[in-house]
Amino acid sequence: MFSDALMLLPKALGETVYMVAVSMIVASAIGIPLGVLLLATGKNQVLELGIANKTLSAIVNCVRSIPFIILMVAIIPFTRLIVGSSIGTTAAIVPLIIASIPLIARLVETSLREVPYGLIEAALSMGATPYQIIRRVLLPEAMPSIVAQLTTVIIVLIGESAMAGAVGGGGLGDLAIRYGYQRFNPEVMLATVIVLIVLVQVIQFLGNMLAKNLNKK
Repeated sequence: MFSDALMLLPKALGETVYMVAVSMIVASAIGIPLGVLLLATGKNQVLELGIANKTLSAIVNCVRSIPFIILMVAIIPFTRLIVGSSIGTTAAIVPLIIASIPLIARLVETSLREVPYGLIEAALSMGATPYQIIRRVLLPEAMPSIVAQLTTVIIVLIGESAMAGAVGGGGLGDLAIRYGYQRFNPEVMLATVIVLIVLVQVIQFLGNMLAKNLNKK
């Protein structure tokens, strides 16, 4: 039984990587601009829009307040509408994306706030537009921090993808539950945990290295 489960390990790892990669790409494409908007429309910022900022901030906070396992169950009808099913690896991507967007937005906003305001003032004094300030000052200066934050999001997604596997989402979580926990096979559980640890370590190492290379200070 243990050898059979081990044969399924590469497939489960591939499913986990697929879920995390697709979720991260889509969530970043939405979450990063959202984070920029959260900062830029804030008080005393380049695109100050008080009502819009408060509304956007409230929506982000509401989604972030929902535990992932509850969110995953709550949006089953929406997931079924999008992908045609509420079970499986592809179906698990939908709640992963929705859970990650507000997290990425807040982390990007935090990274952008670390940029010294003096740089923004200097750009404004030279006649830079809000778009130019965002593109040429805020994002380049905050990029090392943003990369570090996105690395953290990837690691969070790995944990959430394992949670999704516990309720039929596939991946390493599904393997650990079905072949480890339910069949009283601690070796399978241990093997899955080891793979997850190695995966997280590799991602953290690559993220740290990329952030360090981007840091010109």
